[in-house]
Amino acid sequence: MRYFIYVCALCLLLLPRLSSAAEASWWNDDWSYRKPITLDTSAKGANLPDAAGRMPLLIRLHPGNFQFDGISKTGSDLRFVGSDGKTPLNYQIETFDPVMGVAQIWLDVPEMPANGQQTIWMYYGNSKAPALSSGPASFDADYTLVYHFDEQSGQPPKDATAYGNNAQSGALRTVDGGIAGSAGRFDGSTVLTLPTSSSLDIKDGGAFTFSAWIKLDALPTTPTLIYGHRQDAKALLIGIDGGAPFVEVDGGDKPLRSTAGEPLKAGQWTHLAVTAANGQIQLYVDGRPYASLAAALPALSGSATVGGDVAAAPGSTGAAVPFASFLGQMDELRLSRVARQATVIAADVLSQGAESKLIGYGDDEKKSGFGFGYFGIIVKSVTVDAWVVIALLMIMAVISWAVMWQRGSYVSAVAAANDRFIHRYRELGSNLLGLSGNDASPAIRKELGASSLYRLYETGAKEVWRRRDTHGHMVIASESIEAIRAVMDSTLVRENQALSRSMVMLTIAISGGPFLGLLGTVVGVMITFAAIAAAGDVNINAIAPGISAALLATVAGLFVAIPALFGYNYLLTRNKSVTANMQVFVDEFVTRLAELHRPIDQSTIEAREVRHAGQ
Repeated sequence: MRYFIYVCALCLLLLPRLSSAAEASWWNDDWSYRKPITLDTSAKGANLPDAAGRMPLLIRLHPGNFQFDGISKTGSDLRFVGSDGKTPLNYQIETFDPVMGVAQIWLDVPEMPANGQQTIWMYYGNSKAPALSSGPASFDADYTLVYHFDEQSGQPPKDATAYGNNAQSGALRTVDGGIAGSAGRFDGSTVLTLPTSSSLDIKDGGAFTFSAWIKLDALPTTPTLIYGHRQDAKALLIGIDGGAPFVEVDGGDKPLRSTAGEPLKAGQWTHLAVTAANGQIQLYVDGRPYASLAAALPALSGSATVGGDVAAAPGSTGAAVPFASFLGQMDELRLSRVARQATVIAADVLSQGAESKLIGYGDDEKKSGFGFGYFGIIVKSVTVDAWVVIALLMIMAVISWAVMWQRGSYVSAVAAANDRFIHRYRELGSNLLGLSGNDASPAIRKELGASSLYRLYETGAKEVWRRRDTHGHMVIASESIEAIRAVMDSTLVRENQALSRSMVMLTIAISGGPFLGLLGTVVGVMITFAAIAAAGDVNINAIAPGISAALLATVAGLFVAIPALFGYNYLLTRNKSVTANMQVFVDEFVTRLAELHRPIDQSTIEAREVRHAGQ
């Protein structure tokens, strides 16, 4: 028990050091909280066999992974730090609504390695921190246009990159329920006209990437254009024909179109991407290769369109029949002047989809290292009645720990003193009473004062000394042996009572702690269900915090009972050992007394008295 208590005390002493060590890796002491975000490209996660390099990832926060506690209302105190724990990362907040518990943030990840894991840190909880959303820097310089469609309805989309390629015309209505926040609603009559910009020009045989999420209202019955870039008789067209996506290149001679594959499904989000480089064009659907086309892009300048076609220039081939306009929703439209890797496109789909295996969110951590994360959520949900029960249980715990400490120290002191007494007792030989009366020095008495065996010995010795006659001779009658044993047994009983003193507090903690905790849990569950019934809101987010908080009372009861159970059994075993030694000593003392001072009968005693009187 002593070693157990020493270990517990050592752990308590080490906790501040461990906390200090954890805080040593804290990026900035002005921020109170942080959250680990793990990017997993291994087989258990996104299973990306090739490195994707630098890319923007969607960090999606919601009540399932973040509680929006301790953070500013606008997210201005958000900071992201790289896996080295030191390097701040660029990020762009698309939406942040702590009231609704929703946020979409684009994070610039410097390196996405293949088949591995890395942890980045999201810091928050600094009311004095200025807004530092990096904006355009979150997308590398090869992204020439990024539309989030997060503007107010009736406003043309704005470019999120540093190029500022805002749409020149096409006032879209934005709707909720996009892949990331809101989405642009194309009603079949609205066509976005992109600006004339050198950053959007395509060189002859150059590289290019188009990507977007689309959601069809219904499968179109006529060829529909999603993206078109025309100049004179040349064109790059991306659309849907017969329900199947296609890419078409017209270099001015003969249009080349990719082969049709499996049709898309209406009413669900689908990711389309097209890459072109080195005379090869690849079409992707939901991050997987869909079709390919052996063709090089022609040189194209001027403005392009999104969501529909425009009248072609006179004499252009392949433009006699304009395409129908897109009818549905679109989100996260991106253009690049390089051909993005297949790994990057797959990672985009994995990170932006509804259930991402690429991104994992860990427990929130507080700077002190305690009182946050899931346990913090539980503590905040504890009701008043549960706190009353937990407070009573903590009082019981403190009392039981104090009893274990005191009883453990007492029985250890008694056992050690008994060992010292037995050692000296064995050295007495025939002088059985050599440690009693005037024969025992003050030093010996102090050394053996804590020994229960010594107290039994003194009791027996006093009884023996009381049985000397007027001439100083020891007179031990047969009846005296049993009388001495009886007196020593009475002292043994009192010693046992001293060993067992306060042990009842441990039995109360063992048996009463779990039941008291169960009472708090039952009452907490009752209150939770009553509150749900009154509010009429039945969902897991309404039930889970109350139930978990109610279970905290049961955990507290077990926290009281389990150490008390261990301590009680340990002390009981030690007490039984001391009691057994006392019983053995009483038998040994009385037996040696009978052996050294053979008992005589009453007639012999009377004869001896007469003889002494005659002398």
